[in-house]
Amino acid sequence: MLKAIIIDSSAVARGLLNTVLLDGGYDVAGQGHTCAAGVALMIKHNPHIVCIALEQVESDLDGMREIKSKWPKALIFMVSSQLDAATIQSAHAMGVNGFIVKPFKADTVLNTIRNVVIAMVKRQRAAMAASAPAADAPKPEDGSDAAP
Repeated sequence: MLKAIIIDSSAVARGLLNTVLLDGGYDVAGQGHTCAAGVALMIKHNPHIVCIALEQVESDLDGMREIKSKWPKALIFMVSSQLDAATIQSAHAMGVNGFIVKPFKADTVLNTIRNVVIAMVKRQRAAMAASAPAADAPKPEDGSDAAP
């Protein structure tokens, strides 16, 4: 089960997103109202998924950088009711993996997370396949392991 942390100043938004994630089979390990509280929860729980409100990112860019540097494998989803092209572009530059739009629609939230997780797994498998030594590579005739 994938663990998630929710960071949003709105208790209502945290509660709704918490319900959607729990109903979708995710383990919500904690909720924070600030980036600092979210980082503390991340230290304790080491989550796979972080849902962070746009206003938290804007108010604490250092917190966002800390999250990306200390948890590079965590999937980060920006949560906002207003996502314009410039915001999306800057969020991608900061390492955001996906976007959750308020007001929440359970199916849309769960599909968004699922699609990002699937895309990440595909990228990791492709990278592993590309870095694996070729099994069909010809062996040198002298019996050494050196490349021809």
